[in-house]
Amino acid sequence: MFADIKGLNEECGVFGIWGHPDAAKITYYGLHSLQHRGQEGAGIVVTDGHRLKGIRGEGLVNDVFNEKKLESLPGKSAIGHVRYGGAGKGGLENVQPLLFHSQSGSLALAQNGNLINANDLKHQLEMQGSIFQTTSDTEVLAHLIKRSGYLTFKDKMKNALSLVKGAYALILLTETELIIALDPNGLRPLSIGKIGDSYCVSSETCAFDLIGAEFVRDVEPGELIIINDEGLHAERFTLSSSNAMCTMEYVYFSRPDSDIEGINIHTARKNLGKVLAREVQIEGDVVTGVPDSSISAAIGFAETAGIPYEMGLIKNRYIGRTFIKPSQELRERGVKMKLSPVRKVVEGKRVIMVDDSIVRGTTCKRIVRMLKEAGAKEVHVCISSPPMKNPCFYGIDISTHEELIASEHSVEEIREIIGADSLTFLSVEGMLEAIGRKGYGKNCGQCLACFTGEYPTEIYPDTLLPHEKELNSY
Repeated sequence: MFADIKGLNEECGVFGIWGHPDAAKITYYGLHSLQHRGQEGAGIVVTDGHRLKGIRGEGLVNDVFNEKKLESLPGKSAIGHVRYGGAGKGGLENVQPLLFHSQSGSLALAQNGNLINANDLKHQLEMQGSIFQTTSDTEVLAHLIKRSGYLTFKDKMKNALSLVKGAYALILLTETELIIALDPNGLRPLSIGKIGDSYCVSSETCAFDLIGAEFVRDVEPGELIIINDEGLHAERFTLSSSNAMCTMEYVYFSRPDSDIEGINIHTARKNLGKVLAREVQIEGDVVTGVPDSSISAAIGFAETAGIPYEMGLIKNRYIGRTFIKPSQELRERGVKMKLSPVRKVVEGKRVIMVDDSIVRGTTCKRIVRMLKEAGAKEVHVCISSPPMKNPCFYGIDISTHEELIASEHSVEEIREIIGADSLTFLSVEGMLEAIGRKGYGKNCGQCLACFTGEYPTEIYPDTLLPHEKELNSY
């Protein structure tokens, strides 16, 4: 399969439900809504109150599950996961939920995010006799829980969570409970809903709309929630917490119909485009957005600038995967297989192309070239976020400076590389204003690490490549 046209991928998505007779099927639909968060693997684990049973596989949700497989998963509660292979390598063994059996009971784990001290913890656990079956950092949590000396499962969970660092939206299933936890910085979104008398949890609220669930609330940073037949019980596993939601959830990752902490994603992206238009003041004949995540920003830009918005780029929604291994030439033309310019819209026009981010620059360069080959007189690239100059260690697949064109090149140098007539990025201040998170304290309660280099947590040496350790102090 060709790489994602943005060159930027999120870690994964999680979904769970407690107390529903069709738990596996509801989870299947929930995972469908979260498919954009991961396409490399999917899995579901259910409990019937006595034992856990799961099915997982590589590929899309539809590739892994069918009616017969879902019927083989009877139970009143379930958790599910869609995976993008970030931390840990690919392969079936790393597809979640991870399911573990022991004499004291079974547990299944599904996580969105990345544990930045996983390698250190894994080394310590192996020295104490643990044997790991996967390269996933999620398995570290399972070992920490099982090896904890505390008596109750809740206290074991709290003890394990006190040892891990990084980003995690975690759901855990036992025979009798569904447990939810969010890291102390709230780096990943996680929401609770209710369908009838059944509680559900999802990485994004768009899943609630599909299954007919009512949004209840967001999970708070540092919160531990236990759901069982007696209801929902919430408490904190740490007193040290602060909001640092990943800004890229608003800019790129989440679906436009999702809400994060009361802010609709489409509205936030439209506002990003509006503020960007106020900052750049560029003349043009037509505004177009790069499908799909940049459309909202392009509409906002066009409204504020008073320039017509047109569909200058069309996304081929049926590219999917191919059994033909692409040649190097086809890889180079991969963007054309996914995007096509509308010649009659851009021909002879000064085109303002709005995109949400530039990562490596290769995709943007190809799109600019496509528009000019289609007859665009000028192509002005406007980015609805600041330059991404720093790696992310919290679950996005940009972990080195070399992967980021803005880390080593100025804006003018990037403009020359991508072949645009002009290039403008949104300011950090403009981005915070547009998203509109107020009352969250520092940085409006957002993580800005990839833009500013200011990380909300300590960055452990084992998260860095050797040559990057010199760039960080601990």
